[in-house]
Amino acid sequence: MIKKLQRKFITIAMMSLMLVMVIVVGSINIINFYQMNHRINGAIRILSENNGNFPKFDRKKPPQKKPDFGFQMNEETPFETRYFTVNVNTDGTIKQIDTSHIAAVASGDARNFATKVLSSGNNSGYKGIYKYAIIKQPSGSMLIFIDCRSQLQTATLFLLISAGVAVGTLLTVFLLVSVLSKKTIKPIMISMEKQKQFITDAGHEIKTPLAIISANTDVLELTGGDNEWIASIRNQTERLDKLVKNLLMLSKMDEDSIKLMFHDFDMSKAVTEIAGSFEAMVETHNKNLILDITPNIILHGDESSIHQLISTLTDNAVKYSNQNGIIRITLTHAKKGIKLEVFNTAEEIYTEDLDHLFDRFYRQDSSRSRETGGYGIGLSIAKSIVEAHHGKISVKSEDGKSICFTVII
Repeated sequence: MIKKLQRKFITIAMMSLMLVMVIVVGSINIINFYQMNHRINGAIRILSENNGNFPKFDRKKPPQKKPDFGFQMNEETPFETRYFTVNVNTDGTIKQIDTSHIAAVASGDARNFATKVLSSGNNSGYKGIYKYAIIKQPSGSMLIFIDCRSQLQTATLFLLISAGVAVGTLLTVFLLVSVLSKKTIKPIMISMEKQKQFITDAGHEIKTPLAIISANTDVLELTGGDNEWIASIRNQTERLDKLVKNLLMLSKMDEDSIKLMFHDFDMSKAVTEIAGSFEAMVETHNKNLILDITPNIILHGDESSIHQLISTLTDNAVKYSNQNGIIRITLTHAKKGIKLEVFNTAEEIYTEDLDHLFDRFYRQDSSRSRETGGYGIGLSIAKSIVEAHHGKISVKSEDGKSICFTVII
């Protein structure tokens, strides 16, 4: 239980941190790419306004009062920006190609780029490492291509570095959380240890008085004969003895001190025999028991605890089903193992409380639970058995008049 709690704490902490890191790193890189694209669009705008050339930089022009985080002209801009232009007529024929501002592209390459861009039908975008835009003119169109290799390399490098830093941070935090998690949950560990120790000590201490009460009851029965008071004492003693045994079993399961003996056994036969033993009780209360058992299903597990699981779920269905109700037990193959379903009709099911049915000592109808002899601990044991077999147990009620427990092992 402690290890499971520690793993859950580490998982929640790391998932939360990973979500934050994804949002932060993703946001930074999106903003970085947006700013890069914004600056390139600013250069394209300047070129389109000056017929494919950068205007002469005026040093005497006063600086802008507000900082512009987009494209800014300076003396080096015409020499730093690599670009080429292609002018086309209204009918799509190329009339002029200017590659004087770039060394990596020849006229033939520029013609191919222009042809592909025109056939794509897009007015702007990226063609390889070149950002392009089609500028409409009275005599046709001008295609402007800007070499963005340095910007793209910088953006890619920034993405890789930020992702690497994020991964490194996650690994570092994972190591720190793994080491320090024990200190974080230490108060909970101490509280749970005291709780388990109390249950164990109290259970062993209660066993002796119960044995004495049971022995004295036998003596009273021999000397005074059987009567309703002696029967009541015996009944309550048996109930208390069963409760103590269940509490001790749960405590041992929490400590993982119960060693389950796993081997292959016939699950179909086990369900048929255990559920069949309830037929007399079912008939006595005018209820209907339906068994739908797929034969020859073999389970690799602890046979004794699985028997207890089947008995607990069947007993729960029989006790809490309504008069003339239906109890249906189904065993089939599932995609991931074996599926056991225990269904029963009922007078009323509080669907909002279904998630609490596996809580210890929880009972939807406490008055009826006392009548049937329940303590609200049987389903907790069933859940512990299923988890010990690395399975899942769930409960649902579709109409509020029936309930179905599903076990996947």
